[in-house]
Amino acid sequence: MTAALQQLLALLAADAPAEQLAQPAAQARAAGVGPHDQDVIAEATRTALGIHRTLTQRRRREAELAALFDTASDLAALRDLDSVLRAIVHRARTLLGTDVAYLTLNDPAAGDTFMRVTAGSVSAKFQQLRLGMGEGLGGLVAQTARPYASPDYRTDHRFRHTGAIDEGVNEEGLRGILGVPLRVGRRVIGVLFAADRTPRDFTPEAIALLSSLADHAAVAIDSARLLEETRSALVELNAANGTARAHSDALHRAADTHDRLTDLVLRGGDVDDVTREIAALLDGGLAVHDADGTELARLKTGPVVLPEQGVEASRRGGRAVPVDGNWVCAVLAGPELLGSLVLTGRADLTDADRRLFERAGLVTALLLLLRRSVAEAEDRVRGELLDDLLTAHPPGGHRNAGSLTLRARKLDINLAQPHAVLVLTCDPALRSRLLTEVARRARALGGLAGTRSGHTVLLAPTSDPGALAQQLAHELTRGLGIPITVGAAGPATGPEDLPHTHDEAHRCLQALEALGRTGDGAAVSDLGFLGVLLGDRTDITGYVDHVLGPVLTYDAQRGTELARTLTAYFNHGASLSRAKDALHVHVNTVVQRLDRVAQLLGPDWNTPGRALEIQVALRLHRLARQGRLDPEP
Repeated sequence: MTAALQQLLALLAADAPAEQLAQPAAQARAAGVGPHDQDVIAEATRTALGIHRTLTQRRRREAELAALFDTASDLAALRDLDSVLRAIVHRARTLLGTDVAYLTLNDPAAGDTFMRVTAGSVSAKFQQLRLGMGEGLGGLVAQTARPYASPDYRTDHRFRHTGAIDEGVNEEGLRGILGVPLRVGRRVIGVLFAADRTPRDFTPEAIALLSSLADHAAVAIDSARLLEETRSALVELNAANGTARAHSDALHRAADTHDRLTDLVLRGGDVDDVTREIAALLDGGLAVHDADGTELARLKTGPVVLPEQGVEASRRGGRAVPVDGNWVCAVLAGPELLGSLVLTGRADLTDADRRLFERAGLVTALLLLLRRSVAEAEDRVRGELLDDLLTAHPPGGHRNAGSLTLRARKLDINLAQPHAVLVLTCDPALRSRLLTEVARRARALGGLAGTRSGHTVLLAPTSDPGALAQQLAHELTRGLGIPITVGAAGPATGPEDLPHTHDEAHRCLQALEALGRTGDGAAVSDLGFLGVLLGDRTDITGYVDHVLGPVLTYDAQRGTELARTLTAYFNHGASLSRAKDALHVHVNTVVQRLDRVAQLLGPDWNTPGRALEIQVALRLHRLARQGRLDPEP
């Protein structure tokens, strides 16, 4: 008996298999050991088998714990969520020795759980399963947060079977299934499964092992998810920081540009200077127009047709707008349109450059407002001077010509040069536009513009008032789209004669309107004998010379009597026979003389209008020769 007991202890020490522990009892019985000793040996064998089972369980538990520790270490080293999930199902399949392991994650938005990763699966339908809460074994685990096992899921009616789940399970060929929850605190985030393709009764130890793995896995999954969310947040934050830096840089650039342009304007820069700076900043061509569409400046681009619809769109939206490959920005002062900018050669304008372009529009508005303020101030000064120049002194009063001359010189106007006075009129509704345009012409001509008695008045240096009047009437009529009538008088030298010259110009305008010559321009001297009637200190000798000069010159050089023949012809009712009697010559002589007149004065000399002009000139000439009329102005 003692030998048998020692043999049992030796087998236990050698970690012999359980079947070898029964050999000492069998050998004792064969040796004829007594019944009492056999009972003792049998009891010792049972005790040895219990010790062997305990040791085996402890070793298995130690192996499982070591595997769990290794799993925890592996999972802790992983940072990518997909890698963590694949490692979990692979370790679950290995630890439990199953055919398949898989993992589902809960979808709070959809209210179900979906297949996330598998190991050992061959069915595509199974890999795409979604389980509603409470559906199938996995749905029940996700809903209750408790582990569930089924020896044979196909015949297990404890679970709510659905067509989609059963089709996937059958296609994968699964029978025995174990599912345990993945929990983070009290929150279930998914389910970890281990399954065989044959029926299997999962032991409590297997359930505990998979649950322990699930606990480690849930922490690893949540950590990986948080890390991934942190990475995504960092990426988004970096992108946001980059965007913020770019936006900040763009704002600083726009602010610097605004300061540079504003400083340029305040230092006296003009439209050309600002245009040059903007074109350089935006690396494109630029055209600047005023509110009427008149080009003020242009650089690095050809003539630009101003897109009125684009200007209006920019005006309504307050932003620069693209139009046919160019960019248009309305120049605004509040709701008032002051002008526009057209940027060419930059169809791909970035948001930052677009804001820069819009800043340029603000600075251009400042420049145009300053120009308008200066122009309005100058126009007021010029208008006051013009009003003083054209106002006659009262009887007994005195005009300070020296003061007027000095004020004019301060405005670069030399009254010692010949100046004409022009009075312009148009439809009353458009008089303000006419004044604006005439003031612009006045600055270009070096003159003055203003209003008197409801009419626009221009004082301009010229020795040919009639030509200037005709030019202005034509150009302003075409530019404003309405008839502009211009009456002119002069030229006058010095401030003393300007009031009388203005009165003559006004009478000339009235005569043009009375004659139906609206939209035309003329000076007093262009009106013929009407000019003599309307003129104040009219040049009678000049008028006579203008009408009869060729005839009088011919008579003086050749000793002929063409002027006397014309007088007799008109005095006797344009009758050749009566004229020849008065002259005591043959009728053919009269005819020959009149033919000569036609050669000198033109074939229309005998038309009613020309005939009247010639008769007036003949009478004035005769009165001047008789000394009854001062021939000088």
